[in-house]
Amino acid sequence: MLRFRTRALTTALGLLLVAHQAWAVDPFKVRDIRIEGLQRVEPGTVFASLPLRVGDTYSDEMGASAIRSLFGLGLFTDVRIEVSGDVLVVVVEERPTVADVTFAGTKEFEQDALKKALRDIGLTEGRPFDKALADRAEQELKRQYINRSLYGAQVVTTVTPIERNRVNLTFTVTEGDPAKIKEIRIVGNKAFSESTLRDLFELDTGGWLSWYTKSDRYSRAKLNADIETLRSYYLSRGYLEFQVESTQVAISPDKEDIAIVLNITEGERYVVSSVKLEGNYLGRDDEFKSLITIRPGEAYNADRVAETTKSFRDNFGNYGFAFANVEARPDIDRSNNSVALLLTAEPSRRAYVRRVNVVGNTRTRDEVIRREFRQFESSWYDGNKIRLSRDRVDRLGYFTEVNMETLEVPGVPDQVDLQVTVAEKPTGSLTMGAGFSSAEKLALSFGIKQENAFGSGNYLGLDINTSKYNRAIVLNTVDPYFTTDGVSLSLDLFHRNSRPYNDQGGNYQLETTGAGVRFGVPFSEVDTVYFGGTLERTTIKPGTNIPAAYLAYGEKFGYTSYSVPLSVGWQRDSRDSTLVPTNGTLNKVNAEIGLFGDTRYVRSSYQYQQFIPLNKQYTLAFNGELGYGKGLSGRPFPVFKNFYSGGLGSVRGFEQGTLGPRDVTGSVIGGSKKVTLNAEILTPFPGAGNDRTLRMYGFVDVGNVYGEDDKFELSDMRASVGVGVSWISPVGPLRLAIANPVRKFAGDRIQKLQFQIGTSF
Repeated sequence: MLRFRTRALTTALGLLLVAHQAWAVDPFKVRDIRIEGLQRVEPGTVFASLPLRVGDTYSDEMGASAIRSLFGLGLFTDVRIEVSGDVLVVVVEERPTVADVTFAGTKEFEQDALKKALRDIGLTEGRPFDKALADRAEQELKRQYINRSLYGAQVVTTVTPIERNRVNLTFTVTEGDPAKIKEIRIVGNKAFSESTLRDLFELDTGGWLSWYTKSDRYSRAKLNADIETLRSYYLSRGYLEFQVESTQVAISPDKEDIAIVLNITEGERYVVSSVKLEGNYLGRDDEFKSLITIRPGEAYNADRVAETTKSFRDNFGNYGFAFANVEARPDIDRSNNSVALLLTAEPSRRAYVRRVNVVGNTRTRDEVIRREFRQFESSWYDGNKIRLSRDRVDRLGYFTEVNMETLEVPGVPDQVDLQVTVAEKPTGSLTMGAGFSSAEKLALSFGIKQENAFGSGNYLGLDINTSKYNRAIVLNTVDPYFTTDGVSLSLDLFHRNSRPYNDQGGNYQLETTGAGVRFGVPFSEVDTVYFGGTLERTTIKPGTNIPAAYLAYGEKFGYTSYSVPLSVGWQRDSRDSTLVPTNGTLNKVNAEIGLFGDTRYVRSSYQYQQFIPLNKQYTLAFNGELGYGKGLSGRPFPVFKNFYSGGLGSVRGFEQGTLGPRDVTGSVIGGSKKVTLNAEILTPFPGAGNDRTLRMYGFVDVGNVYGEDDKFELSDMRASVGVGVSWISPVGPLRLAIANPVRKFAGDRIQKLQFQIGTSF
């Protein structure tokens, strides 16, 4: 700091001296201008900033102006103007430039993240350096650490000069321990207990899972979000005048403990006395009244009021009124603790969509986004179609964000433009790794997938899997718009080598090689019908402990079978998410028919899933699966097409694939009929707040597999109950279950603890 002040003083004195010299010099005509002291700055930069040229008359005012202009560039620490006869000599001393920026002692942040933060304030490689910029960098780094609740972080800057007037900057960080929340107090509550209100918060005083959730680390943004959650809780229960009077955050002297105190005023609880409409509702008052979700006699609920006004705006949008103004005006009667709600509406003007603009797609082609649109240009503005278009683009999975904005067209009151802003995300993946499950032990995998190949929206994938029971290599591609009407085309090449789950060991195998084609025809926004065909060869390779049923089939119909099964299916998917659904249903029907080649059979399956949100935290889920297969033309159902059940994904608590018929050797051979019923209630994991990627669940499973000649008997069904954990981990969806079979029979293979990465329901 002393050296910086000395340099500043020297510069100031230099300015005074130069000004004095300039004043002392008689005006003259400049014959030449020379620049001395340049190392990296181009001479043209200096000449362009000088207010005089060769041939101009030099004066003291012009000299002072020249010095100010050059200092204003921010490139020099010192500037002098000397006169040699009629030659003007400009002597400069360049600021050093930043050659490299490094960090030491950083654990909380990746270095790239810190470099980006410094780049945003102007400190990066190749930029001029000064002490003030270094001070700003230190403050910015401390701010980054404070955002992570590391209030005791210390930053020391080391400046190392190197050749060519450059410097290396090293920021040495002593992070210290994060400040943790030791106390959260809510003062002024009467209607609800303090513990009930604290349970609404993402922030807490810590628990055994805080190392993962970091919920005990203070963040102003998180506290503001929790305050809004608290406000919403009261406003949705009739406390219309609820206020957070003050927020006090105190940190201990050692900067390790934080105490938070919220002072609130609940106010009185108000009940809705009436709900009335006022304004222009397009002559559809009854239609709009049906959208009202709050009723007289109920407590005032701000969430339902907001939901109602949004429904009104959306409904106006369905008729082309893009700029409808809807307001909810509460008329409070404090003497009776009641509130009369007046909903006013002014639809404004009807609008056309002039143009749809797509912004932010740096890789994905415009047509891939535009073909998902159901709102067309030069058509009436339709809110339903616009929302549907936005959802369809989002469901592509190519973007981290999809935003839709309605823009007025200047000078044209009845037209709007729609702007779709997307943020691209990587859609390709290269995976190499190993997985482990309680059923299949060690499984090695390799995969190359590109969901948006070359920005075309097409899918390309290669998967190689090896495990104890299943080995496969699969190459597939999907063109979701094989036709302009949205008919999809899927092509598959596969080679699978597997054997049924069996704890008796053995080296017999089922080997299947083939190729398939499938078309998907959309019949609505959620319904798709699939049909296609496959050419496949299946070989039964005898070995030790091969089931007698496999030998019998091979001896009668051959150990190698060629078949051309045709398939047809239907799917309706209205779930809000495929990984962590909380609402909606899934229906899947599929039928496979073998009419050509060495096999004659029909194999069908049906799956139904429903997710019911009980509230923001709890979800009730149901899953049902039916499978049925039958041989045709007097032939039995092929044993290599059998269904299997037991374990994760079916009836938990029983070993994977061990339910159903067995042959004379005791080996499980599966069956041609399958029934599985599951019920789950999903809850937040204790200590994880409302993190949807980490949840606990309780379950009840029922199911079994039956042979082709077996009758379906409820008395033969197996059942289990238990609890489990579902986690969308960095390596894939993980589910762990602890199950207790409550209905089992002699010979059943029990496995109470089961886990797997990548399994579904």
